Amino acid sequence: MKRVAILISGGGSNMVSLVDSMVGDHPARACLVLSNVADAGGLAKAKARGIATAVVDHKPFGKDREAFEVALNAVLEQARPDVICLAGFMRVLTAGFTARWAGKVLNIHPSLLPKYKGLNTHARAIKAGDDQAGCSVHEVTAELDGGPILGQARVPILPGDTPDQLAARILPMEHKLYPAVLARFVIGDRNPVMLS
Repeated sequence: MKRVAILISGGGSNMVSLVDSMVGDHPARACLVLSNVADAGGLAKAKARGIATAVVDHKPFGKDREAFEVALNAVLEQARPDVICLAGFMRVLTAGFTARWAGKVLNIHPSLLPKYKGLNTHARAIKAGDDQAGCSVHEVTAELDGGPILGQARVPILPGDTPDQLAARILPMEHKLYPAVLARFVIGDRNPVMLS
């Protein structure tokens, strides 16, 4: 059985969809939900599901990302994950971290990568006049939102859409896509999952 650690910073809706998918004959189980925010809503949801939780607050480390990651790695190494899923984890990871866990870290990003890396993806897609938006699951590398794409889900951008309306339509697709990619990834299948 593969062990999956899930890193969150907020409410944890993608974490919940991942955890709730890892049941029955699924080849993986969540071993840890870790947050960099002590009062992240997702921590209570993980505890309610019987999953170990941990907090490594980034604030005491200031701008020293390496020192934060030393503390993060200490907790992760105790949990011994085979896979790490970033699920709304709002910290940029250094090349040292991504090298330490190379080939084991997944992230979900709210755009059709390689378009719109970084933040404010929905507003940028609308402003560009795109007719489609969506989300991508990718392997995490040292390049921000730049690793190999393992899955994408598409939704139409409708006339008059606001970024919030578009985000609300994409989120249920995130909750389908991420578990589908994880189920393949943990058995070594890196063929992209495409949903629409």
